[in-house]
Amino acid sequence: MADSRKVKVHITGVYGLIGNLVYRHLHAQPDRYDVYGSGRRTMNSTRADAESILRLPDDHFMIADLADASAVAQAMQGMDAVLHIGAVPNPDASFQQVLDSNIRGTHHVLEACRQAGVKRMVYASSIMATWGYYVYKEPYRSIREGRYDQVPDSFHLVNHRDPTHPTEPYSASKVWAEGFCRTYVDSHDMSIICLRIGGVNKENSATTPVSQAVWCSHRDITEITERALIATEKPIYDICYAVSDNRYRWVDMEHTRDLLGYWPQDKAEES
Repeated sequence: MADSRKVKVHITGVYGLIGNLVYRHLHAQPDRYDVYGSGRRTMNSTRADAESILRLPDDHFMIADLADASAVAQAMQGMDAVLHIGAVPNPDASFQQVLDSNIRGTHHVLEACRQAGVKRMVYASSIMATWGYYVYKEPYRSIREGRYDQVPDSFHLVNHRDPTHPTEPYSASKVWAEGFCRTYVDSHDMSIICLRIGGVNKENSATTPVSQAVWCSHRDITEITERALIATEKPIYDICYAVSDNRYRWVDMEHTRDLLGYWPQDKAEES
């Protein structure tokens, strides 16, 4: 850390699956972090295991629907950094659903940070920003369909410099948000890392070809998120993938290692 003072961190979507995993990880380091959170309700999302949810103290949690700009602005007051994890996480969601939460909501978080003088943010993007490669293009499609005999021993890993390829409103909203984060870095001197997160699930395992290639373990997502948070101490805008070291991983993790100093520790095949 840049100094010995505890960093006040706010997590949006703190009672969602990833948000609460990250909260638990940072909360276990009380000498380094003072962690706050918000969400549109006090109950956990259906993706999270209710029995494992770690609740925040009442004075560290606030109800703030991402579509409510004033509530979001209030939640960001006094923070040093924001982990913007809250979103509608459903690829089947309608455009209106992602418009209110993922698009307007991200704008509200960025504006709230600007108004409150919060310069550091980690944005939870998604591997689905490039999902079209997995759906339509070879050899990624063969991996998705489990046709491993048609996958060459060596192939190009999709990286942060390759063109995005969203496939529906949800993934398109992530591409838009990555771009909008860029504008706040340039215009308002913010420091932001966007993490294209793979498939995190409450079971912490993957059993099908589709899920195994993109799986991200609980340990890997929490470690990568913290490393991204630390990296925002200095001026930065960057995009990193966050998936585990799976046998048929089709996205680049070398850039994540080089930028954040972390290599994933888990593999779907051993989960």
